[in-house]
Formats: sequence, C-alpha cells, structure tokens
Amino acid sequence: MSDHHSVSADAAAGAVEPSGRVPTGTEAEEIREFWGRLGLPGLVDVHTHFMPERVLRKVWEYFDGVGPLTGGLEWPITYREEETERTARLRRFGVRAFTAMLYPHKPGMARWLNGWAVDFARRTPDCLHTATLYPEPDAEAYVREAVTAGARVFKAHVQVGAYDPADELLDPVWGLLAEAGVPVVIHCGSGPAPGKHTGPGPITRVLARHPRLRLIVAHMGMPEYEEFLDLAERYGEVRLDTTMAFTDFSEVLAPFPRRALPRLAALGDRVLLGSDFPNIPYPYLHQLRALERLGLGEEWLRAVCHDNGAELFGL
Repeated sequence: MSDHHSVSADAAAGAVEPSGRVPTGTEAEEIREFWGRLGLPGLVDVHTHFMPERVLRKVWEYFDGVGPLTGGLEWPITYREEETERTARLRRFGVRAFTAMLYPHKPGMARWLNGWAVDFARRTPDCLHTATLYPEPDAEAYVREAVTAGARVFKAHVQVGAYDPADELLDPVWGLLAEAGVPVVIHCGSGPAPGKHTGPGPITRVLARHPRLRLIVAHMGMPEYEEFLDLAERYGEVRLDTTMAFTDFSEVLAPFPRRALPRLAALGDRVLLGSDFPNIPYPYLHQLRALERLGLGEEWLRAVCHDNGAELFGL
C-alpha cells in the first residue's frame, strides 16, 4: 500500500506525524474504543471482500477508472493492501467474523470462485465461508456442493452480474438455500448506478416464491431504501446490511430519508454491519461513526455491530 493510501486510511482517525506517516494502530485503537464502549467483544462484518488476487486487482482497476458502477465518482481504494495485510488489519480492528464477498460477472466463473473460497476459509478461520452463484445450468449442483462443503453465506450481485434474480435457472437455487437456512447477501438495489434487473421488483418476485429465503439486502437497498424496508417488514427473514449507507460519501450520492429512521429503529434486530472493506473511499471507522450519529441508541448499535450477526451465524 502506498504512503498516499496509508495516510488516507488513517489520517481521519488520528494525528499524522510530521514525517507524514500515520502512527501504527491509530485507527484500530479508535475502532476498539468504539465497540469496547458499547460493551461488545468485537464486531461482526457481513460485507467484506476477499477474492482471488487477480480478480480483486481487476475490481480495483475498475474503481480507479471511475466507470458506470461507481456512479461516475472518484473512488479511491483506502485499503489497497496485500491479502495478509488486509486480514491482519481487520483483526486489529477487532472484527471477530467477516466474509469473502466474491461474485462472477459471466457464466462459468462461480464454480471456480467457490473453489478458491473453500481454500480461503480453511486458512482464514475468522472468515465466514462464503460462496457465490450465477444463473446457469449447473448452478444448483455447485451451490449444493458449496453448502455441503460448509458455506455459511452466499453473495449475489445482480448489478455486476447483470442478471434477473427471478431467472428460472436460479429458482431451485433459492429453494435450496431457503431450505438450508443459508443467508445470501445480495446487491439488488440500484446504487450507485441502476442496472436492468436492479431495484425491488425482481427480488420481490423471488421472495413471493421463496418467502423463507434469508436475504441480506446489501447497502440497505440504496437508493431504494424505503422499498427495501417494505420488504423487510413484509418478510421475516429479510435483513439489511449497512454497507456504505449513512456515510458522507453515500449521503451525497443517495441520502437516507430521515422520515424512515423510526422504521430502521424498529427493524433493529434485522440490520447487520457491512462495510465493503477494503474497497471503500474512506476509513473503516467512518462507517461506525455514521451509524452512531443516526442517534438510534446504544442498544441498536450493539445489535447492528455485533449481536445480530453473531446470532445469525451462531458465533
């Protein structure tokens, strides 16, 4: 990671020395103070990205190029580090459990990614074994294989994959995952840029057929926050993750409607901490501060930052 990225990652969390270098552990200390003050044993983050290095480099190149999926915004990767450095950083932050959100953008890729994820989970015991899927003829077979291999959470990316989640090729997959009780973190909202199958409509059709499916809507469904709150209120197994929501960056792009805060408070048992680490354009600490400044109270924060995830995954 370059000095530029080191400073951008930690400067907002603490003082920078005259040399321009950030004191080691500054941000980690503030994050630990945050969850320690809440009386928590750490954090559970359901939305962190680990994937084969050459795939992650391609993702970073995309963000660097300010493409359509960034909403045309500058998107500096704050934690541009090697894999071992990224896992060590999360541990310094006190993240007890995290995920390897990986996703295909074309057919024939998901099975290969799932094979990589098995190995990553073996060598990274604090990572919740993550798998992925794509609408293709062998999807049911490899999803079943992943569940048998111990996958504890799946990632589905409707925007990047450019597929309809209600595609008939996925119908047996959703049924399998609903029956197994394995949660799926799904990017189905239209932020930061809409896709052909994003928005609440397609995923609502999935839930109508599979009402017990444990969907975790990424990014709070940004920017269709209220429509996805509707789904969470209608379906008891629908959850929302906080990834990038409420941060200064996202409030410019897609502000969360303050009239919906009471609904968010009432769903406090089904909101989960997500960060998008390492692919975020601000320090990790800022996501936590953004949740705190909503003013929904310490009980809500404890549930979101740790307890809901710990209960869902049996930690």
